[in-house]
Amino acid sequence: MRRASFLLAALIALLPAAAISAPDARTGPVFTEYGRTFLVEPDLPIPADAEFKVAFDISAAATPGEVNRHIDSAARFINMQVAAGVPRERIHVALVVHGPAGADLLAPEAYAARSGGAQSANAPLVRALLDHGVRVILCGQSAAAMGLAKADLIPGVALALSAMTAHALLQQDGYTLNPF
Repeated sequence: MRRASFLLAALIALLPAAAISAPDARTGPVFTEYGRTFLVEPDLPIPADAEFKVAFDISAAATPGEVNRHIDSAARFINMQVAAGVPRERIHVALVVHGPAGADLLAPEAYAARSGGAQSANAPLVRALLDHGVRVILCGQSAAAMGLAKADLIPGVALALSAMTAHALLQQDGYTLNPF
């Protein structure tokens, strides 16, 4: 019994060391405050002439006070590809936002007015994405249903007739749909 207790204690003592040796997530090279990724040596090589045109479908809103992980995925995607050697100018990303996630595209003042003065954790992320050429498109049907006026959106967010329309147009322009 003493030996089993000793082995159990030794095993528990080694667990923190295993956790410490886990790889560290990092940001950059494009987004330094968002889009944390891990360094990976993939078996699936990225062709030297690869060009990405990727649309992200986002319908889930963030928990108040937190960054929307689905919006952050766009920063992650760009950081991963650039870190892997894909030139930034060959990476085209669009976010198609609908449903409750539309609230994450509100300008800080509009967000605060709708949330009892709370600060939007997503406005700085959305601004950074827009500043780096990411297309952020809000479903007009969702916006109308939620009472979101175009004037209340972060400047640069585009309003589409619908998310369905935005996806159809992006696919006609060669964008693939990222299912994550």
